[in-house]
Amino acid sequence: MIPKKKNNRGAPKGNKYALGCTTNGQPPMYSDPKELEKKINNYFLYCDENDEKLTITGLCLFCGFESRQSFYEYEKKKDFTYIIKRARMLIENMYEQRLQGNIPTGAIFALKNMGWEDRNVIAGESGSPLIVFKDFKNDRSIDKV
Repeated sequence: MIPKKKNNRGAPKGNKYALGCTTNGQPPMYSDPKELEKKINNYFLYCDENDEKLTITGLCLFCGFESRQSFYEYEKKKDFTYIIKRARMLIENMYEQRLQGNIPTGAIFALKNMGWEDRNVIAGESGSPLIVFKDFKNDRSIDKV
C-alpha cells in the first residue's frame, strides 16, 4: 500500500472549516473614531504624567494594537484618517524638537523612519534643475535656470 502524501498547506484536503464564514478575520478593535481618539489622548496624558517619551510603538501598544502596521491600517479608514495623522504628527513634532538638543542622532533616525529625508537639493526657479555651464574662455561658471 502506498502512503498518502500529506497536504503541506495546514488544513486537510477537503476541509470545511471556513464554510459559512461571513467575516474576513477579526472584528476591528475600534469601530468608533471617538473611542480611538480618547485612547490616543490618554496615551499622551500618561506619557506627560509619567515623564515618558512619546513613541509610535508606545502609542500602538497603549491602544492595544499588536503591530504598527495594524495601527497604520486605521489611517486608511475615512473616519480615522485625521485622528491617526494628528497623533503621528504630534510624535514627529516631539522628535523634531529633539533635533535642537546636544545629541540629535536618535531623533534623526526616528524621523528618517517616519519618511523624513536628509539630503540637499539645489534647484533653480520654480524647482527646475540648475544647469551650470563652464566658460573656459573667461575661466568662469555661468548658472542657467
